Amino acid sequence: MNATATAQRPLLGVMLILLMAMCFSTLDTTAKYVGQTLPVLLVLWARYSVQALIMAAWLGVRALRGGGNLFATAHPRFQVLRGALLLLTSALLFFGIQYMPVAEFTAVGMLTPVLVTLLAATLLHERVSAFRALLVVGGFAGALIVVRPGSGLFGWVALFPLAMALVYATFQLLTRRLSGVEHPLTTHFYTGFVGTLIVSSILLLSSVDAGPLLAAAPASTWALLLLAGCAGTAGHLCLIVALGVAPMPVLMPFTYVQIAFASFTGWLAFGHVPDGWAFVGMAVVAACGGVSVWLNLRERAPARDVEAAAPVAD
Repeated sequence: MNATATAQRPLLGVMLILLMAMCFSTLDTTAKYVGQTLPVLLVLWARYSVQALIMAAWLGVRALRGGGNLFATAHPRFQVLRGALLLLTSALLFFGIQYMPVAEFTAVGMLTPVLVTLLAATLLHERVSAFRALLVVGGFAGALIVVRPGSGLFGWVALFPLAMALVYATFQLLTRRLSGVEHPLTTHFYTGFVGTLIVSSILLLSSVDAGPLLAAAPASTWALLLLAGCAGTAGHLCLIVALGVAPMPVLMPFTYVQIAFASFTGWLAFGHVPDGWAFVGMAVVAACGGVSVWLNLRERAPARDVEAAAPVAD
């Protein structure tokens, strides 16, 4: 996939980001729920082990059918760094979300799109118009309305989502760099593989007795661990592909929709309902996303003839 193809399908990228938001909200809520009965480190291990197994099976079957060897990577150092960054992001999320409601934690973590957009303009030299930057800032303002600094949520636990936002912004930029030089399935396999290796090593050195805990867990807990792994696997695959078909500044405003999904899943699992101000903030986020869709369509129209003539790489 080359740079020309990257700019051709922004609407597909937006749809994938929305699906990613649904998957991540499911993952976060499931991690919080299961983390109340199992050590968080074990939940983290299950999440990455499931991804590693799914992707290994997928790539193995693909290779047997003549689809080529996607286990090989031309950029092993980048893959290891990317996997370690995502694991650190997940660790900060899985531990931190035990102390905050899902929706509020997600909203604080929405610093990530602001950081990514700014870093994309600075490091990747992507053009960010003043209007699009305003939409991103507007979405961030909506996130602030949801959590309202000084409301009591911003204690020491706020360090978890703040640190997560910084690490995840770096992770997304690295994903952007890899999206055009590695096959998405290769990148996705190494994300799970690296995460599994690191967490397994930590588990062996920790005091967590994983075997008896998993053996004593009911079937419902096993199902939730599987759900967490599948949701994380699907969500990050959507992210990888989205970053390969649309510019990052176009996609970032839509990540705020994850706040709404997180509010819904948090209500389903814990009965937590955000207050009136939180819904105002979500409305601001939705408005910014809607205007961004209109802007994408308007900018796409005059470029249609040029895009039709552009070569598309497999």
